[in-house]
Formats: sequence, C-alpha cells, structure tokens
Amino acid sequence: MSEHFDVHGGARLVGEVDVVGAKNSVLKLMAAALLAEGTTTITNCPQILDVPLMGDVLRSVGCDVVIDGDTAKITTPAELSHRADSAAMGKLRASVCVLGPLVGRLKQAVVALPGGDAIGSRPLDMHQNGLRKLGATSTIEHGCVVAKAEGLRGAQIWLDFPSVGATENILMAAVLAEGTTVIDNAAREPEIVDICTMLIEMGAKIEGAGTSTLTVEGVEKLNPTEHRVIGDRIVGATWAFAAAMTRGDLTVRGVNPHHLDLVLDKLRLAGAEVETFDEKGFRISQAERPKAVDWVTLPYPGFATDLQPFAVALSAVADGTSMITENIYEARFRFIEEMMRLSGDARTDGHHAVVRGVERLSSAPVWASDIRAGAGLVLAGLCADGVTEVWDVFHIDRGYPHFVENLNRLGARIERVSGEPERA
Repeated sequence: MSEHFDVHGGARLVGEVDVVGAKNSVLKLMAAALLAEGTTTITNCPQILDVPLMGDVLRSVGCDVVIDGDTAKITTPAELSHRADSAAMGKLRASVCVLGPLVGRLKQAVVALPGGDAIGSRPLDMHQNGLRKLGATSTIEHGCVVAKAEGLRGAQIWLDFPSVGATENILMAAVLAEGTTVIDNAAREPEIVDICTMLIEMGAKIEGAGTSTLTVEGVEKLNPTEHRVIGDRIVGATWAFAAAMTRGDLTVRGVNPHHLDLVLDKLRLAGAEVETFDEKGFRISQAERPKAVDWVTLPYPGFATDLQPFAVALSAVADGTSMITENIYEARFRFIEEMMRLSGDARTDGHHAVVRGVERLSSAPVWASDIRAGAGLVLAGLCADGVTEVWDVFHIDRGYPHFVENLNRLGARIERVSGEPERA
C-alpha cells in the first residue's frame, strides 16, 4: 500500500527543532567498521530507513549489527566475506562505500552496483581508478564491481572531480595500504572530515582532512572505536529554507552553522535574519516575502546539489526572478516538473533554470523523485492554497526522521495517508 502526505497550505513554522546525525556520514562510518575486527559503536545515528538497509549490507558480509534507537553496534569478525551483493545494495547509493574497506582489509571485493535516488548518472570510474592506482584490478562484471589485489601500495592519486564517494572509498582502502597515499583534489565536505576523524580514532594516520589534499600513511591494522556522527547539515538547511519560505521563525539545534555558511548568507540576501550559536545551531526568521536570489551548485564549500530543490522551491515563492545553475547532477531538475504542477513559473535550459516567483502556489498531487525533492515538495505545499498530496514519500523517510511529527509540532498541518494514487 502506497503512502502520501496531505500538506495543508498556509502554515507559518515557529519553534525549535533538533537535527540528528548526518545521513551522508553515518552510512560511510558504518562501512568503515569493516576495517577493524571487534565491535564499533556509532552514536547519534538518524532513525531513517537507510541505516537498517546499510545494516543488512554489513550483515551480508558477516557482521553482526544491532541498531537501538540512535546507536548502531557493528561487530566485525576476523573472517569476512568479500561479496556484498545483498538485495539492500540496490536500494541505497551509499552501499558502494563498502568497496574500499573490503579491498583494504581483504584485498578483494565483489560489490553489487548500488541503487539510490534518481538524480542522474553517478559513475564509479574514479572509485575504480583510485583502487587501480593502489595496485588492485577493478572491473564491472555481471552487475558487480569486482576488485582484487595481491597487495595495496600507497600512490599519488588525482581525482578529476572532488567526488565524495570516490574520496571515501580510496581513503578507506589506503589506510591499510603499504606506504603513503596522497589524494589530490579530494572532497572537502564535513562528512569527509567526520570519516577521517573516526579512522584516526581507529588508529589510521591521516593529514589534511577538510582540505583538497589528503595524505594517508598506511598502518598494519585498525581497532574498533566509539564515534558520534556529526549533525546533518542538509537537514539543518532544510529547516532554514522552511523558515524562509513560510515567513517563520525557527531555532535549529544539533548542527554546526559553519557547515552552512554559504546557505545562511544566501538566505540573509533573501531577507532572513540569522543568528548563529557557536557550533551548536542557529536561529532564522523571515518577516516578509523572501527576495529572489541566484543559486549555483558546486562541491563543498559551494552550495550543495542536495539543496537545489529547496532553492527552486524558495525561488518559486520569492519576489522576483531567480537563476538556478546545476553543475553536479543533470537529473535534479526533474523536481521542476512537479513544481510546475503547483503553478510554479519555471523554465529550464540545460544546466540552468529560471524561476519567476509567485505570491502563492496552487495545490496539486505531486510525486517525489528523491529524498530532497520530496522534502522540497512538502515545503512548497506549505506555501500553496488548499491541500497538496505528496506521493512516494518513502524517499523522504530515507532522509528525514520524524519529518511529519516535527512539522506538525512547529505549526504545519500534515497527515500521512495510506492508499493508491489515481495516476498509474
């Protein structure tokens, strides 16, 4: 049975909301537990669908995984399977991050090609090329990435693009390689810093976290650890956009506001008042209709592609015309088709979208194509006349714990409804 959200328009969000651990970090941290025999404990885990799915992936290679609330305990045995091809692999993109740890620990891996959000092609070329530089062979066979090495040796690796996934996989293979590995043009996201922090706690030798050059001195073995996941900057930013779009006043806690410096500066340009609290959170309030601003997605510290749907949604109700440029994933603009169902005035041309803001959107049935598009449609529904039906909400559940409950507590009116859509 399908589920959808009935989102009643006209809400103004006011109050406080807590942000839990980052989805884009916790799944990679769980994979890193493969590198050390024993029990690794990860706290501040978000209670989202992807965490138990990653648990299933780890069980498929022999781990014992216990998830209790916001804590995951992963017991990695001395003898692991090198085959990660469970059904869960096809349900989340992050499952490919077991490739690096398996090659690093076992010198071989067979990893099913991952699934995940429909936001465009995300090839594994850089993952494979990095492993080849370390001394492994890597091919695609029968729907799996197959990698094997007699041994791994440190290497100088240049990434054509600062890919988060490739940086993580190469990093996790390199920590147990012989010698020194230098990853140039590495991703700089806070989630990369988080995984480097955990690996260092496990005994890895890594320098340069948060910069474009990572230097890894290989060690013989790592040890299990206990690690707390950083706050989810994408969820934190979602609440920031929600406040601006609904002309609300929200205090967001549990996320480092410096991870959102660019987002908050852009929202200031849109007319919001922003106050930050050290590394603990921020308050954002919007008294008037937001002003139109332009948005360009880029690797961190640029504006995150995950936040592009919220930029489009904000622009759709802003005063003026905005230009949104998407440089990362070509299919992100699928979201605009659904916004047009809500009477959004938008046009796309290649990597660019022009959005002319309207005073009020108009409710309609809409379909989420990925996690952030789904959340963006919910926020748009809060700014529409009538009741907006948002379908395929399982996407939203993959990234936002207690989303409906939090929104209702902050002044929205949203119901989760079971039933089949009229559209085939």
